[in-house]
Amino acid sequence: MIELIGYLGSALVVVSMLMSSVVKLRVINTIGSGIFAAYALMIHSYPTALMNICLVGINIYNLLKLRQKGPSYDLVDAAQRDGLLHYLLDYYREDIQTYFPGFPGAGAAADRAYIVCCSGNPAGVLLGTERAPGTLQVTLDYSTPTYRDCSIGSYLYSKLPSKGIDTLVFPGNGSQAHAAYLAKMGFLEENGVYMKKLG
Repeated sequence: MIELIGYLGSALVVVSMLMSSVVKLRVINTIGSGIFAAYALMIHSYPTALMNICLVGINIYNLLKLRQKGPSYDLVDAAQRDGLLHYLLDYYREDIQTYFPGFPGAGAAADRAYIVCCSGNPAGVLLGTERAPGTLQVTLDYSTPTYRDCSIGSYLYSKLPSKGIDTLVFPGNGSQAHAAYLAKMGFLEENGVYMKKLG
């Protein structure tokens, strides 16, 4: 039974290293290190227990720091021919296809393009076409795996009104996972079309 506790703690520490999200990594690593510290105390391996207790403390400190500071985002206007935009769409092509099946990549028709950066790192892309004044039909609303926690969407939707956009329309050709995201972000669905009023 004691060894099973040790295996569980070790497994969680290893799994945490597979997380692309820094927050998830810290949370799972904290739980794993805490369990492994308890295991180490049970078998009287005090150096191992001390190391894991320190890891728990470090993780909690960093989680609190992340929560207090919050992510620092910037909204960057882009154009379809921008090299960075093409690079991101190509680099994340497979992941984008998971959430937006059939997305044509850099050749997608769009007259509005925005890149969201977090502390200088590209974190998300929004592509769309203005179908009516202030109404953007969204072609792609993508967050990179590291920043996939809805904070990018909240930031983006708060900034778009300053770009003259007050309504977002998504035709509903994404995956079920993306449909769940849209519902969480306050989009209303009618006949397979999702809409959100901003501001």
